[in-house]
This record gives sequence, structure tokens and C-alpha cells, in this order.
Amino acid sequence: MIDSHTHLDSCAGDDRELVTAAEAAGVHRILTVGTEGASCRAALGATEAFGQVRAAIGRHPNEATGFDDEDLAELRALAAHPGCAAIGETGLDFHRDRTPPDDQRRAFAAQIALARETGKPLVIHTRAADDDTIATLAERAGGVTVILHCFSMAERLEQCLDHGWWISFAGNVTYPSAGDLAAAAQRVPAERLLVETDAPYLTAQPVRRERNQPAYVVHTARFLAERRGVAYEELEATVERNAAGLFGW
Repeated sequence: MIDSHTHLDSCAGDDRELVTAAEAAGVHRILTVGTEGASCRAALGATEAFGQVRAAIGRHPNEATGFDDEDLAELRALAAHPGCAAIGETGLDFHRDRTPPDDQRRAFAAQIALARETGKPLVIHTRAADDDTIATLAERAGGVTVILHCFSMAERLEQCLDHGWWISFAGNVTYPSAGDLAAAAQRVPAERLLVETDAPYLTAQPVRRERNQPAYVVHTARFLAERRGVAYEELEATVERNAAGLFGW
């Protein structure tokens, strides 16, 4: 099994404990995601320490205040590291009144361009900004491999698939209140499907009282397999194959 999106530096316990627990649960590949300079460097450090870990390098929209050419230069330098397998997470988040929208848009556009420049997939965060996020990607991200992390746009699924984007489900798809997401998960073509934890956030329902970690991606994967009417082993092979193609595993 793979965890296509986690934040090792924010999880409880050190990286070795987290990677060891993941291995014990059958999770052999982890993409850990940076949101600003320090967490990007921590993510790259994890790739140097553990062969099963790759990193995504980006500036989260909530960390995009004042984003400028110097910030882009830092990301470009970090993305040149051999452990970097993706750009992001980037996108738009209008849920929190924390980062000026123009700064978010500037950082988003710059990271789309960086993904194109490097040939790496682009990891997208969107919250309370679905229309703007989709419009920006449709306008600017042609030819870029786009991954919609922690997919939440159930009513826009077909539109996203028509653009050729990848759909990644986190633990919130397992929540009793998320019937629309669970239904969407049944409709995603196998060749466009990923599974993630977004740890330490969004712990899957069977372990919801605990702080999330990469090992817990198996709970979300089991839920997806059941909803899609396939064996767990089949879903495991599918997402492992997809992640290998996307991230070079």
C-alpha cells in the first residue's frame, strides 16, 4: 500500500517510528509534503533517511503571504533535490481569512509553472475555492499532471476527470457524513485513483479518535475497496501502480 500525501514532520513521533509503523501495516511508499521552506527541507531530509519516502515541495496557500521571486527561487532549488517527486501542495484556500487571495494566486501560478518546468506532478489543495481552483488549473495547467489531494469536490468529479486530473481520497471519505464523497469514490476510474492520509489530519473513521499517521492509510483503502466492490489486494495493486507512475517509485 502507498500513502500518497502525508506530513511526517507534523505527525506525532519521529520519522523512524512513523515509517516503521507504516511498514508493519503494509505501507511501503510514502509521499511527505512540504508547505513552506522548513517543512520542505524536513521532507527532503526524510527522503535521504528512508528509501520508501519521497517528497513534494511547495508553498501551501495558507503560507503564501508575500510570495515573491525569492520564494519561487527557493522552491526551484529544493525541487532539484533527487528526493523531490512532486510540486505542491499548492492551490487556493478561502476558508481561512489568513492569506491575501492575490498572494495565493501568485504562488499557485508560479508552482503550476514550476511543475511544468520540472516535469513533476502538481499536488493541489483547495478549500472554499472550487470554482477558482478549477478555472485556474483549466487555464494554466494544460499538459501538467494534476493531483487533487484530499478530494472534496464530489459534485465536480466528472469535470475533474474530463480534465485528466488524478483523484486522491483521504480519511474523510470514510466519515458517515461524507456519503457524497463515498459515492464519488465508486465512480473514479481505477487508473486515476490514489489514497492518502493527509496525516496528522483527517484520521479514518475506524481510528478517528487517534492522531493520524501513514500506517492508517490502510483503513481508508479498505473502505474504498469495499465501496468499489473489489478485493483489498486489487485496490492495493491499483494505487501502487498509479503512484509508481506518478512519483517514480
